[in-house]
Order: sequence, then structure tokens, then C-alpha cells
Amino acid sequence: MTRVAAIDCGTNSVRLLIADVAHDTLTDVDRRMEIVRLGQGVDQTGRLAPEALERTFAAMRGYAGLIERHGVSAVRVVATSATRDAANRQDFVDGVRDVFGVEPEVVTGAEEAELSFTGATHDLVRLSPETGLPSPEGTRPPYLVVDIGGGSTEFVVGSTHVEAALSVDIGCVRLTERHLRGAGSPPPAEVVEALVADVDDALDRVSGEVPVERALTLVGLAGSVTTVAGMALDLPEYDPRKIHHSRIAATRVHQISARLLEMTHDERAAVPVMHPGRVDVIVAGALILDRVMERYGFEEVVVSEHDILDGIAWSIAKPDKSM
Repeated sequence: MTRVAAIDCGTNSVRLLIADVAHDTLTDVDRRMEIVRLGQGVDQTGRLAPEALERTFAAMRGYAGLIERHGVSAVRVVATSATRDAANRQDFVDGVRDVFGVEPEVVTGAEEAELSFTGATHDLVRLSPETGLPSPEGTRPPYLVVDIGGGSTEFVVGSTHVEAALSVDIGCVRLTERHLRGAGSPPPAEVVEALVADVDDALDRVSGEVPVERALTLVGLAGSVTTVAGMALDLPEYDPRKIHHSRIAATRVHQISARLLEMTHDERAAVPVMHPGRVDVIVAGALILDRVMERYGFEEVVVSEHDILDGIAWSIAKPDKSM
């Protein structure tokens, strides 16, 4: 057994997974998330804001204490979209090294996609000894894994491994800052049209580079997707056990996306499954999921609580699992 710590530093949140890996099983020891909004303003300025960096380092210092207390043997820190885009990303790298004593890896969009695919599909592609075919949960490969992050969204097609992937700059934070900041609540029709056009332009590029038409199962990852799932299931509070591998119909996703567009900030904040740090970006995140399902004709999405964080953990303990 190997005890590992995976840290995913995205545009909106910084997350920690401490897990024990033994044979082909990953068991959670501790899983945490803090909304730090590292990508604050990066789309406009091209730089990480000093206050965003300090929020992130503060969260990481808390994680470093947990890692020490749990006796972790190996740590990997991965940073994604906001850090890739920032001219001053060395400030981030230096700060992370000071906290954890390891160099953070600012991964490419392709590397991010592969880690997300590994984390999301590992427990979907266990092989049946009778048939040798993937059989869990009734899902059918190939999968289209869609990871809706803060700064970017990753699209990955594959069965047991990545066959094609693309990262595009339509994340919930980035699109909120581009289109919804100061637009009012609910936003006017022309603002929504511009946001939809931005998403659709990105999906045009995805269609040209990733064979989404081959996928039989859509797997949705990250906070926007899991929040929509929690709303669709009418949960009285956020419950990852009920959300993981839930199946949400496209009609339900569309209803929730439309509902969120009409809600005020306070009404969204009152939704039982809504994390306070997601209130202002969930509109864009839900709309991305809605457009993906409409554009590519998926009747339902399989929601996964396992994502890039799990992929990072697998990559530490079993490098052949990912990257």
C-alpha cells in the first residue's frame, strides 16, 4: 500500500486528495476543497492577482499540515488553466515550492485531459472476467469525458485509454468574467446569446478535432456538473455518494440551466447543494453542460465525483495508469 497526496490547483478551487493505493484500488483518507479563485482576472490581465495567490497559498498551508499528519509518502501538485495562461506563473511556482517542498507541475491541456479521463473512468472500465468487456454500472464505451473547470473545459474520448482530447478556454469562471460580470441577474437576452455563441464556437473546434460522435456515454466532471446533479436529484444537502454515477437526463439539465439563468444571486445561494464559492459561476457552468448535451445529442450524463484529482493520485502510485 502507498499513501499519496494529490493537489489540483485550478482556476476556481484548490483541492486535496490523500489516498491509499493498493493493487487496483484507491481508498480516500481525506478529500478537501477550498474555493480560492486563483484565476481572478487572468482572462483580462494575463496575470495572477497578488490577493488570489495569497488565498491559494493559505489554503495550501492548511493542506501541508494534513499531509504531514497523515504520513504521506509522495506528493504531486498539478496546476491547470489559470496558471498556464499567467505571465507571472513563476510567482505561483515559487510559492508552492515553499509550502510543499515540491515543484508544482503546470500541465498542458492534453495532460490535464488525460489525468481527468483516468480519474473519471477507472471504476467504469473494470473488466469482467467472463467476457473481458467493460461492464460496471451499465455504461458503454467509448466515453466522452467532459471536465468543466474554471478556466477551461477538457473533452476526452476513449474506452480504456485516451484516444483523442482537446482543452478549450470555456470555463465557468472565464465565461462569467467575460459575459456575466455586472450583467445583472437575470442577465439580458443579448448577454446570454453572446455567452452561448462563445460556447458554441469552442464546440465547433472540439467537433473538428475530437471524434465525439463515437462516444456512447457522456461522463461529466467537476463542480458545475455535480451541482447541477444535486439540483436535479433535489438533494436537501450536497451528498457525493448520491451524486457519484447518478444519471441526469438532458431535459433536466436544460430545465436547471434555464432556471439558474432566471434566478437572482440570493436565490442561487439558497439552493441546498450550492457551494458559496460557486454561486456566481454556476450559471455559466450549467450552460456549458447544457450546450454540450444539446450539440452532441446525449440524452443523459453520467456524473462522476472522481476526476483529475483521482487521476493525479493514480499517476503517483502507478505511473502506468496515467501520463
